[in-house]
Amino acid sequence: MKENNIILKVDNVSKQYRLGLIGTGTLSDDLKRFWYKVRGKDDPFLKVGNTNQRDKSASSDYVWALRDINFAVNKGEVLGIIGKNGAGKSTLLKILSRITLPTQGEIKTKGRIASLLEVGTGFHPELTGLENIYLNGAILGMTKAEIQSKEEEIVEFSGCKMYIDTPVKRYSSGMRVRLAFAVAAFLEPDILVIDEVLAVGDAEFQKKAIGKMQDISKGEGRTVLFVSHNMASVKTLCTRAIVLEHGKIVFSGGTDEAVSYYLKGGGDVENSKNFDEDYEKDDFKLNHISVYNLGSDIKDAIKENKDIEVKTSLFVKTNTPEDLHITYHLTNELGDTMFSFSNYNSKAVLKHGNNVLKCVIPKMFLQSGQYFLSLLIVKNKKHAAFVGRDILSFTVVDSSRELGAYMGREPGYIRPNFNWSTADD
Repeated sequence: MKENNIILKVDNVSKQYRLGLIGTGTLSDDLKRFWYKVRGKDDPFLKVGNTNQRDKSASSDYVWALRDINFAVNKGEVLGIIGKNGAGKSTLLKILSRITLPTQGEIKTKGRIASLLEVGTGFHPELTGLENIYLNGAILGMTKAEIQSKEEEIVEFSGCKMYIDTPVKRYSSGMRVRLAFAVAAFLEPDILVIDEVLAVGDAEFQKKAIGKMQDISKGEGRTVLFVSHNMASVKTLCTRAIVLEHGKIVFSGGTDEAVSYYLKGGGDVENSKNFDEDYEKDDFKLNHISVYNLGSDIKDAIKENKDIEVKTSLFVKTNTPEDLHITYHLTNELGDTMFSFSNYNSKAVLKHGNNVLKCVIPKMFLQSGQYFLSLLIVKNKKHAAFVGRDILSFTVVDSSRELGAYMGREPGYIRPNFNWSTADD
């Protein structure tokens, strides 16, 4: 990454919050903290705090919302920031937008930053939509003439023309987001910071917004920092991504790899798994599931151009095993269901005792990528006796393709091999 092309650099940034009360508790200590800050010294009351894990009880009065964050962004790059709720994404964006200051570390930027962090960010509710356009432009340091040159485009893109002279407090949340995004995008900031707020908009607007962000980065060479839980949007828009977990960066790299890391919870993908007593019920016990290429070792990479076998081992306790059947749901890394398959109405009928059921997914059917299996064991054709969501994950790797190799991964979710024939007219 060339130093002269870097537009944003985050250097060892940490943010600590105090749980419960605000301040040190006494006026003298608050003044002492202020005096240390004026002289450029570390906060004398800075304490070791808890890791930012919101599902656990605190053992300290302090928590690190962010800890030792380091990354740099090039001009024209679109950086995705992903992670679970409470991972520190919004805190990081607020620091980048200078809404709050870091406890430690520094941020270096070149140019203007526009932020869209929550519904109505930077809007005054008593002012009209048009007045807020000029207010936001002024905050960004633009002249009145510059704002006027963009006014018509902003109003048109937002789709709020009818209400542009109406106070913003009467706008719906979707209308506020539309106008706020239009203002942030068209007033030409050097860095555009966008949080999950776009999810408030409807599908049509989200598509328009993503298209505009692509134009901003690719066509106009400006930088975008994008936070979203919509992995499809992240993969469509971002050139690179970082994954936050408990206030720390746990992965930084290509968008596809970052999304896969986030979706699998940061652990290794396993295509074979043994199950313990937690998977034992009154009627059965689940022992083992594996996914592998037929004729290959179970530890080998799963390839597109070979049949893929799903093997399920379970012990059936009930004396009426015909009442049970298994169903799998296969989803991709974006959470979309690809298809379902079941032994119901097949010749593979469960029996009392040990059972090993096998099902084959034809070669060249699944495209390269990461997949997740969810298992349902159904009783009496309608009652789910067991549900294991994302019980196993596996990755299909790209095999050498004779036809279409120049295209890379074909569009679509699956790659069925249909029968073709010719016929005389």
